[in-house]
Amino acid sequence: MNQVLNFRRLPVAAAVFAALHAAAAHADTEPTPATQLPRISVSGEGEDTNTFKPERVESPKFTQSLLDTPQTVTVIRKEVIAQQGAASLTETLRNVPGITFQLGENGNTQSGDTIFMRGFDTQNSIFLDGIRDIGAAVRDTFNIEQVEVFKGPAGADNGRGATSGYVNLVSKLPGEQDTLGSTVAYGTAARRRLTGDWNHALDALDGAAFRFNVIGQEGGVAGRDVIERDSWGVAPSFALGLGTDTRFYAYGQHIHQDNTPDGAVPTIGVADYRFDGANAGLQGPRVREENFYGLNSDFENITADIVTARVEHDFSPDLTLRNTSRWGESEQERVLTAPLLATTTQPPIVSATTAPSTWTLNRTRHASFRDNTIMTNQTNLTAKFATGSLEHSLSSGVEYIYEKQFTPTIAGLGTLAPTSLYNPDRDGVFTEAPALTRTGYANGHTSTGAAYAFDTLELNPQWQLTVGGRFEHYKTETETSALSGTTQTLTSLSNSGNLFSWKVGALYKPLESGSVYVAFANSLRPPGADNFTLNATRSSSGGINTADPNLDPQRATNIELGTKWDLLDARVAATAALFKSINRNDLQRPDPSDPDNIIQYGKREVKGVELGLVGQLTPAWQISAGLTRQDTEVTQGTFGGTQTGAAINFSPKMMATMWTTYALPLGFTVGGGVRYIDTQARSISSVAPTTGVFQVPSYTVVDLYAAYDVNDHVAIQLNGYNITDEDYIASINNSGQRYFAGPPRSYLATVNLKF
Repeated sequence: MNQVLNFRRLPVAAAVFAALHAAAAHADTEPTPATQLPRISVSGEGEDTNTFKPERVESPKFTQSLLDTPQTVTVIRKEVIAQQGAASLTETLRNVPGITFQLGENGNTQSGDTIFMRGFDTQNSIFLDGIRDIGAAVRDTFNIEQVEVFKGPAGADNGRGATSGYVNLVSKLPGEQDTLGSTVAYGTAARRRLTGDWNHALDALDGAAFRFNVIGQEGGVAGRDVIERDSWGVAPSFALGLGTDTRFYAYGQHIHQDNTPDGAVPTIGVADYRFDGANAGLQGPRVREENFYGLNSDFENITADIVTARVEHDFSPDLTLRNTSRWGESEQERVLTAPLLATTTQPPIVSATTAPSTWTLNRTRHASFRDNTIMTNQTNLTAKFATGSLEHSLSSGVEYIYEKQFTPTIAGLGTLAPTSLYNPDRDGVFTEAPALTRTGYANGHTSTGAAYAFDTLELNPQWQLTVGGRFEHYKTETETSALSGTTQTLTSLSNSGNLFSWKVGALYKPLESGSVYVAFANSLRPPGADNFTLNATRSSSGGINTADPNLDPQRATNIELGTKWDLLDARVAATAALFKSINRNDLQRPDPSDPDNIIQYGKREVKGVELGLVGQLTPAWQISAGLTRQDTEVTQGTFGGTQTGAAINFSPKMMATMWTTYALPLGFTVGGGVRYIDTQARSISSVAPTTGVFQVPSYTVVDLYAAYDVNDHVAIQLNGYNITDEDYIASINNSGQRYFAGPPRSYLATVNLKF
């Protein structure tokens, strides 16, 4: 690949520069008043200099400001995302305390944003504009206004969900001011990125505007050989009636990713690595973190399309109706080769008597083909009114959601001969010729109809009570096809039921600038909730199968005691919260007296404290900092196993993050960030594992940032990541046999343009 920004290889580049040219021509003939054009805010200057502190979330289900919302909510605004040079959701969330990332289960490597928050997998609780965002793509930030993280069970907000909470991304939409922005970035591993953001008010239509966001990216990944991440995307949007009582938005997004999939590297030689198979106890040198153990033939293609229409009408300043419809589809095609060290019959070495340079390992091939579809219509009514002395802020609505996933079963991947452990061969030699064939499939869908209502009652200027509930009926249907010899077997399963999720919070305001609250909430997760696929297979040994249609939903509850304060003339928000989340019904086993009956049990607890500080300490100094201290425990684990009493994996006790910038004279801004992640258990067991890495060691990463405003239209910035070149494990698979090392010291230079 060329080591320069090759615009011809970015399909979207022509559209970017066409948009830039058209907007520039318009600006020359019809100049916009200077008061409508804020200065480049990369270094914290402009009309809104407090670019860190948010006031509220986008969802109409939340009628109060963040100060008066009885829940822990972290909001990352687009200005902070830009300062950090975060191109994906994963990069955006790495500075949010309480979040870690997971590699996958044993031989399988997950793709997309693999979020693990407050002790639980959260990757299937990601939303875009309040609508579940399904699929395996790594979500890009080029069309994101802000990212909102809601912590703790919150089934009343969106229906079925994770015990940890959920993440909501807010799309960029047209505005009434003409703006034109673009970024050109170049970084370590020849990473090249180009974005464009053009908003234009249409004079021919009163209150109409058009916005066009584009992205093109190519290049490698810091610290990894061979791996490339190439993508492009467009996000057009159109609005009518801006500034009027009736507003209409139509917007869409198309993303295409062409990646080299990464199966990670073996953990042999990493601290705490152990192997209890053939040649037990033998420890070899650590492999190069950059090594690529895949094949040249590996590939990953992801395409995601979303179309949304939204209409809003203000009947009065206190009564608004909103209706949103969306269709979305994503497709993933991937063949990945990964190192295989997990079994005693396939040890990572040939012989204990030979030199490490001769050691070999096996590799395994995985195919992942997936097609996800979502269709939804949501209607929401917000109203403010009084009943006697009580002031109400009511948000109510109905939703219909149809979600589907089709996954074929792929065979014919072939068998690979062992390769050198320390010098892997990416050409690969198959012992049998691979020929991808579809031997079966799983085709599942879930239909959900729901009604909800949330009411914040202002009892008096000091006391507020928030109550809310969501009732939904769901039905999941799955058809699977499996080939055994020449016999094709079709299986159909279904599961339906009613769920009621609720939340209640009491809030006291000792001063106008502060609040103290206590809140309770729950969430429910029925079988097949993540991929709409049911499976009635049972293990005589009590194996876990959370997709069994005969199971009851998992049940999570949360209690939170917190306080929020606006300080320094409301420039800074300070928050503190104590929380405790409990998840039940995540395990099951056959009844010893009746094997056809399932005993459902299991209980996990997460409790801790979270602190936050965000905003503008001085006109020049901004900060976003957070700390989470949590204790996790499996209070009722696998029957007869070693889970009970163990900590939940991938859940560090302590996490602390900070990002801060300081504006200097003459247009300079400097800053950076620090994040500390405590030790993480790799497996849920009170007994140390005999194979793989026992735990993920703690680490501290330091990033630096500098920016310079050349003039009102051009700014340059430089990001330095992991400046101390900390050697750490960023994510690891469940067996502890494969891992991703944290990116080494790397850099990204960006030119920001705005007109």
